[in-house]
Amino acid sequence: MSQHTGRFTAAASARTAEGWRLERLTPPSRLFGANGLRTGADGRLYVAQVSGSQVSAIDVDSGAIEVISPKGGDIVAPDDIAFDDDGNLYATEITEGRIGMLGRDGRYRVINGDIPVANPITFHQGRLIVGECRPGGRIMELDRNDGRARIIASDVPMPNAFSVGPDGKLYFPVMGTNEIWRVDLAGGAPEKVAGELGVPDSVKFDAQGFIVSTQVASGQVLRIDPQTGERTLLAQLTPGLDNCSFIGERLFVSNISGYIVEVLKDGTTRELVPDGFNWPLGLAVDDDSSLYVADGAFSWRLRADGTRASLGHLFALGYPGYSRGVARSGPGAFVVTTANGDVARYRPDAPSSEVLASGFDQPYGVAVVPGGAVVFAELGGGRVLSVANGTVDTLASGLHQPSGVAVDSDGTVYVSESAGGRVVKLARGKAQTVIDGLQQPQGLLVHAGALHVLDAGRKELVCLNLGSGARDVLATNLPVGAPAGVVPKALGAIGTLSGPMGPFAGLAADADGTLYLSGDAEGSVLALRQRS
Repeated sequence: MSQHTGRFTAAASARTAEGWRLERLTPPSRLFGANGLRTGADGRLYVAQVSGSQVSAIDVDSGAIEVISPKGGDIVAPDDIAFDDDGNLYATEITEGRIGMLGRDGRYRVINGDIPVANPITFHQGRLIVGECRPGGRIMELDRNDGRARIIASDVPMPNAFSVGPDGKLYFPVMGTNEIWRVDLAGGAPEKVAGELGVPDSVKFDAQGFIVSTQVASGQVLRIDPQTGERTLLAQLTPGLDNCSFIGERLFVSNISGYIVEVLKDGTTRELVPDGFNWPLGLAVDDDSSLYVADGAFSWRLRADGTRASLGHLFALGYPGYSRGVARSGPGAFVVTTANGDVARYRPDAPSSEVLASGFDQPYGVAVVPGGAVVFAELGGGRVLSVANGTVDTLASGLHQPSGVAVDSDGTVYVSESAGGRVVKLARGKAQTVIDGLQQPQGLLVHAGALHVLDAGRKELVCLNLGSGARDVLATNLPVGAPAGVVPKALGAIGTLSGPMGPFAGLAADADGTLYLSGDAEGSVLALRQRS
């Protein structure tokens, strides 16, 4: 995929203090994630967005996007969608473990609330069929009135987006075995259709009755003969592909990172929705002034000219997991915290990762202290901990959702309490307030004798001079935190792939004094520079 280059106008409402200027390094994302795709009766492409926690519809000719179910609405973290003959929309809400229906009248109700890792869904001849994308997953038909389930197949190793074929059988990708299977809708033993793929995660059918399947690990779009298993490469895209859908004979493909393309007959693509960030989350500056961007299922290197390159993704070997906080840890190495509760050292050029400590409740911000110990905030546990040589020590406990951490050159540890509205300094196991009156402080940074904190609630960047104690607001109305008027619903875990997924607006600084901010409300990275 082509990557964005150049500079972009800063958020229109943002304001900076005198002597500073704000610019976007990347444009805002048009979609926050792109997962399940389904063609509606109106000819538009409907998109389920897990990280965006919304459903959108796209006019594939004009590119116009309409939000159908907004963030903060009834549908939470939709992974796949389907329509019945009356135009009602059904969604698998993967973090909630449920199937919801949004009626044409705008009313929402839960069909079944006991579908762990609810993911694939389809509607066929009056029958609603759903599945669980987990080891030992079930595929079942649901009664649309009372939600009762009839098992079609069980103990399936991670089934994903499926379709009923021309022969009336259900065809489904099995991610755990790297195969595609089929089963009679009445039940019985499934049979293998194709194997040794690129980790298939969707199955649809073209007008000629051939399977079209996206491969999440290899980035391939394959056309497969359901009778022989013979396959043809339709397009080679980037890893992270999630789903596909036809509008007539036009094929559209989604990627978890948020882009959607049309695959043309010659194997080239037409960009419908450009690639973007899902959040982004933590930031760290490398020796060459490139920026490491932790974006959950993906991590990126953002260069000074605005181009970006993948540093890894959730389905790549050596990737540490769904990444949030990040700090540089020596040449070619970074320390990250993951939604699975790990603290790991990641070497993206290898690629390889080493778990330094695990089993924590929502670790977020991370920093490296002089001497090499790693300090991190455990939001769910209310603690700040350090790990060195395999030993974990508690530096402070009883904090109110600690989120960001920063370390001064003398080893002093600072922590932002996202639910406490303050930044504290840790001294002999006690927390001393250094900045208060905040709303939802997250990203934290010590740079050039000043403590910077990104307040996602007030949408401000606050600076405290550690020498004089002078406090300034460097920027306001920043695109961080929840958009105005939106009360987001917490996103839970996705089976074994990810623990709870929460926002985090990170901060980093370059040697020249440039401050970098995660514009997670719009999916951009911003730079705040002093005017020359």
